[in-house]
Amino acid sequence: MEISSRNVVSGTARSPHRAMYKAMGLTDSDLDKPFVGVCHTGNEATPCNIHLPQLAQKAKQGVIDGGATPREFSTIAVSDGIAMGHEGMKSSLVSREVIADSIELMVRAHQYDALVGIAGCDKSLPGTMMAMARLNLPSVFVYGGTIMPGILNGKELTVVDVYEAVGAYDAGNLSLEGLKEIENTACPNAGSCGGMFTANTMASISEAIGLALPGSASPPAEDDRREKMVYDTGKACVSLLEQNIKPNQILTFEAFENAITMLNAVGGSTNGILHLLALSNEVGVKLTYDDFERVRKKTPHLADMKPGGNYVMNSLDKIGGIPFVLKKLLDKNLIHGNCITVTGKTIKENLESMRIPEPQQQIVKSVESPIHSVGTAVILKGSLAPEGAVIKTAGVEMTKFTGKARVFDREEFAFDSVAKGEIDEGDVIVIRYEGPKGGPGMREMLATTAALVGQGLGKKVAMVTDGRFSGGTRGFMVGHVAPEAYVGGPIALVKNDDEITIDTETNIIDLHVSKEELEKRRLEWSPPKPNYTSGALAKYASLVGSAAKGAITTPIL
Repeated sequence: MEISSRNVVSGTARSPHRAMYKAMGLTDSDLDKPFVGVCHTGNEATPCNIHLPQLAQKAKQGVIDGGATPREFSTIAVSDGIAMGHEGMKSSLVSREVIADSIELMVRAHQYDALVGIAGCDKSLPGTMMAMARLNLPSVFVYGGTIMPGILNGKELTVVDVYEAVGAYDAGNLSLEGLKEIENTACPNAGSCGGMFTANTMASISEAIGLALPGSASPPAEDDRREKMVYDTGKACVSLLEQNIKPNQILTFEAFENAITMLNAVGGSTNGILHLLALSNEVGVKLTYDDFERVRKKTPHLADMKPGGNYVMNSLDKIGGIPFVLKKLLDKNLIHGNCITVTGKTIKENLESMRIPEPQQQIVKSVESPIHSVGTAVILKGSLAPEGAVIKTAGVEMTKFTGKARVFDREEFAFDSVAKGEIDEGDVIVIRYEGPKGGPGMREMLATTAALVGQGLGKKVAMVTDGRFSGGTRGFMVGHVAPEAYVGGPIALVKNDDEITIDTETNIIDLHVSKEELEKRRLEWSPPKPNYTSGALAKYASLVGSAAKGAITTPIL
């Protein structure tokens, strides 16, 4: 195994370095062992991450018991739920890059030999995994765990129910007392948002792609099994170091196909597409929208999960979690069972070594009788999105929508219009200049989409944006439109009352305006002034690329 930490602590020239380590309580015996970075994204910004510093102590003990020396450090994490619906959401996707960059810098600076990564809220999961791929050191990812559902009148609640309740209140369909009751009940403890939203989607993917231990995605944050899983992750990382198995051996093209299969089988967040494209870039695997569509069309949608379905992650955990889903897929040869994982064994070997129950349950359907015969993370292309756009069809009954455009150049303008009851049945709400460069940061639109659902318009209107949607969004909502408005994509040329068609059966998103008229509008168009000219968001805007390629930042060399 490669022990980079010897560059820091071996030889007489490194006596000052050893002195600093000894100031922190390490002994010569500790310094003789490999160093394993234990990174977490713990903070008091969000319930998803508030418990991670405590979980890190369990991981450190696992590293120690495995025969190595742990070195704990933390990095940032943005709460998507709390950043939602205002200017703060522009920082969310940017945080993915900052997380990956900061982990890379910490590990390179201190020459750690391996890495345990613990993450909770949405962007902290892909950001941590991206750093692992970039560093290519033996690494194991572990999720901080899902929140338990709130229970109100026998119904399981998540934070999305609160967002939708706001829409119901604005429409006069819910009292202020009713809204407050939902607010007080929906989020009972620590953990990430409870449905198959982005955090739980990426946790599920972490198992399917092989970067996390089997069974690690579903135990709730405050379940005793979560602490044991994190401890086991620490031990597994030392074993992985001894075997010298690195992310580039795990993150193969076939592993990404497994991840796309999982994304579709559980009806996961469209953000999973964006993050898998970014992760594949870090490891040099060429992944395109065509791959997502090819895999989607042969993957059945099996798990009846919120927001499009009825169950939360805790419910899936009770019947066997992600291994239960993986086994159903493997038994029908829908995933590659020969992909190596962080256990040092293949997915097939992992599943064969586990006791996976076959309970009587309604949450995960059989491959023969799925919820949908094909997957739910759909790629669209057409005259409105030549590079592509995405839509999640889980829980969406319609497959085609044609309507008149209602155009807004900021999310806030659209939300205000929704709140005032100005959106009519049949409208296609267009929110633009919210893309990776234009926002910048490609804001999620949960506040607006949930308000529409709460008003009873969720099945009567459509939305199109060059921004993103939360994993909690449901309805006929198209995001990631590329090219984005800020760089002159066709979405910049849309006018009120233009007709737009979205068809998820033919994968079409078209703007019904003649080429001649569009060319005339293009000549009259000019890009708006940037929203930020200094600081992190301005740096990001100058480096970020198309959503169709993962909205990754590329150095200007």
